Amino acid sequence: MRDKNTQAITEREYAFGRTTAEAERLRKQAEDVDTFTRHMLEDAGLTAGMKVLDVGSGAGDVALLAAQMVGPLGSVVGVDVNPDILESARQRAAAAGLTNVRFVTAEVQTLDLDTDFDAVIGRLVLSYVPDMASVLRRLALHVKLGGIVAFQEAELGPSIAYWTSPHHSAWVAQRWIWAEEAFRRSGMNTSAGFGLHQAFQEAGLGVPHASFHVSAGGDRDWAGFENMAGVFRSLLPLAERLGIFTLEEIGAETLEPRRWWEEQQRSGMPLWNTTSVTAWVRKAI
Repeated sequence: MRDKNTQAITEREYAFGRTTAEAERLRKQAEDVDTFTRHMLEDAGLTAGMKVLDVGSGAGDVALLAAQMVGPLGSVVGVDVNPDILESARQRAAAAGLTNVRFVTAEVQTLDLDTDFDAVIGRLVLSYVPDMASVLRRLALHVKLGGIVAFQEAELGPSIAYWTSPHHSAWVAQRWIWAEEAFRRSGMNTSAGFGLHQAFQEAGLGVPHASFHVSAGGDRDWAGFENMAGVFRSLLPLAERLGIFTLEEIGAETLEPRRWWEEQQRSGMPLWNTTSVTAWVRKAI
């Protein structure tokens, strides 16, 4: 569908929307990527007793993970622009019995917080800022010398190449071509992951330690099938507004994890889920 009357986007917008359903998608996504995030934080040296700033907290997954790692003698401040999703994060922290984490509504680019954090961290947040290097430079001001700056960002290119390869059906390929267009037209930086290498250096933080990660699966209970269906549920309002695809075009079955599992079974090849890059440094100046 390419409707002449579709609305253009003139500035970056969160492609998935800010709904209760999106908060649930983020929680499901965390099941699939928390392992990579934990490895990044462990490698960077996040440990008990540290004071941590988590930016772009969303439903709170990274902040809650960090709160567990730093323990009761440490503390975590989670920041997000969406007050509604932060209320969900607060409820989850309370349910988990975590009293060492609090959440603040604020813009990443205009944070007004302490400058004595032991670490500033984030996951899938720099993809939505106009200039990653300038944001990293500003965020690093909140970190002590020797402290940690660590981020995990999506890198969509390799996944799109795999999803549209002969390994997979035209059904899978077309849906991810549509999704990529929605991401791109929302203003999302779909290559923020690989861009971290240069952004850290431009921010004056030096060359980061980096790793590339992809979650792949085929087991019926793999969390990635639910995440793929959730991506299209959350993208649908934006895609319809921009005239990229409608529910009728993609079919209601696209919004159900079972269909993605069936496509994987037909191809016999694993499906890839979130593809990301982790990067971290110790602040030297």
